[in-house]
Amino acid sequence: MSVFDAPLGAAPGPVGTAGGEGLVGVFVRLKLTLLRNGLRQSAGRRAAYVTSAVLTLLFAAGQLIGLIALRGHAHTDSLVVLLAGVVAVGWAVMPLFFPSGDETLDPSRLVMLPLRPRPLVAALLTASLVGIGPLFTLCLTAGSVFAVAHGAAAAAFAVVAAPLTLLLCVALARAVATANTRLLTSRKGRDLAVLSGLVIAVGFQVVNFGAQRLGQAGGLAALDPAADVVRWLPPASAVGAVDSASRGSYGEAFVQLLLSVVALIALLWLWQRSLVKLMTAPDGSTLAAAGPGREKAGKGGSGLAALLPQGRTGTVMERSLRYIARDPKTKAAWTTALAIGLIVPILNALQGTGSIYFACFAAWMLGIQMYNQFGQDTSAFWMVSLTISSTRDAYLELRARALALLLITLPYTIVVTVVTAAVLGDWGDLPEAMGLSFALLGGMLATGAVASANFPYSIPQDGAFKNVAPGQAGLAWISIFGGMVAAGLLCAPLIAVTIWLHVADLEQWLWLLLPVGAVYGALISWAGLRLAAPRTANRLPEILAAVSKG
Repeated sequence: MSVFDAPLGAAPGPVGTAGGEGLVGVFVRLKLTLLRNGLRQSAGRRAAYVTSAVLTLLFAAGQLIGLIALRGHAHTDSLVVLLAGVVAVGWAVMPLFFPSGDETLDPSRLVMLPLRPRPLVAALLTASLVGIGPLFTLCLTAGSVFAVAHGAAAAAFAVVAAPLTLLLCVALARAVATANTRLLTSRKGRDLAVLSGLVIAVGFQVVNFGAQRLGQAGGLAALDPAADVVRWLPPASAVGAVDSASRGSYGEAFVQLLLSVVALIALLWLWQRSLVKLMTAPDGSTLAAAGPGREKAGKGGSGLAALLPQGRTGTVMERSLRYIARDPKTKAAWTTALAIGLIVPILNALQGTGSIYFACFAAWMLGIQMYNQFGQDTSAFWMVSLTISSTRDAYLELRARALALLLITLPYTIVVTVVTAAVLGDWGDLPEAMGLSFALLGGMLATGAVASANFPYSIPQDGAFKNVAPGQAGLAWISIFGGMVAAGLLCAPLIAVTIWLHVADLEQWLWLLLPVGAVYGALISWAGLRLAAPRTANRLPEILAAVSKG
């Protein structure tokens, strides 16, 4: 029986004797130690982390200065209130679908320790405040309250509202994370995770198109109706309280601040209940799932597998496709990419602001799946590494993985481009748009292969919300964004030719961009695979160590 089953007034175990304050210090030091040890592993990882941290802090500083500059501007209160709401939503969903997290925030690792719920909540909350994300959020909240605080009373409310908003965001993220720790351990949970990823993807696009509508509306005044509602929803209500105090509505300000305080208490209570349930209830996913249908599992040779080529190529392609169909995180990533790749060009076209060139976004979104190919294998990559003894073996492995992606990405890119052209009625530009999409897809496959060999990182399987092992988040972001920039540069010659044909009034030759783009994309993807193959063969121990970290 876990100590979580014991009454809260009972004497704590050995770890609990340190009390809440001692436990807080332990968790903060643990997080700092994990971060330091992760950065010690390689100079490249340190450089990636420092670079990502500097860029994030520079962006945060820019946001802070921009919000301060808005002080006294009309309708600033609507902007900062909605900003607080968007930040809170981001905190709730970002840990589920983007690289984040570490062992100090994963409560499933603490099941066997004699820790009590209330001190554990305090320790986890404090440890969650250590990092670039909380600092970024604090900059936004500080700038928001400063922008609307006028007078001594408003300043007093602001001193409470800024940290309260940060605590609410962090507590919301941790409560959602803890409540869904076992989300991806059951079949129903996996399907729900895929659906959630799709919903979040659509939500981001809704925000994007809302911003476009705001620009068309001609100013921040269009935000007032939405802000009038959001200012009563925590944690935006804390920022709204500062604005209310500035206008002299002290009773309204007190109620808004009280709403955020009550929301924080409720979140902490729900978080504690989730912790107790997580650490005392049995995990149904550990029970044997035996059944009569299990005997048929693993019998290949039918369906798509029968159509794949024989030998290593077919085997690797089938393995990659099985990852897409069965692995929860891979499935969620693909579902999100497929949804966004279609939503962006089609909705832009329906709104009358789109272009057929937006169809290239589909190739870009799906091409990202080529990055960190070995990370999805996790510690099982050691079995793959045993089959790679030469540069040719590495090339065949990477080529088969790229071909598996092309089975989905190539027809999907064609469909999205044709549908976009149909919605816009722009059939004349279809060949050049499709040619550019093929070239971009080839560039993404090429740079993805090179990034997989040079910047591998682990995708932990024991945490539902962690897509990168501790200390590797900066490496992941640098790998993906650096590769995407390189892919864009690889496509620059074809883009230049497209522009030149338009400027020179040689539009009758634009149809040539379709075959040229297809050939060019194939050539650069082949070159990328050739370039990544020797690097992969020579770095197998380093790749294995990196992808097995989680």
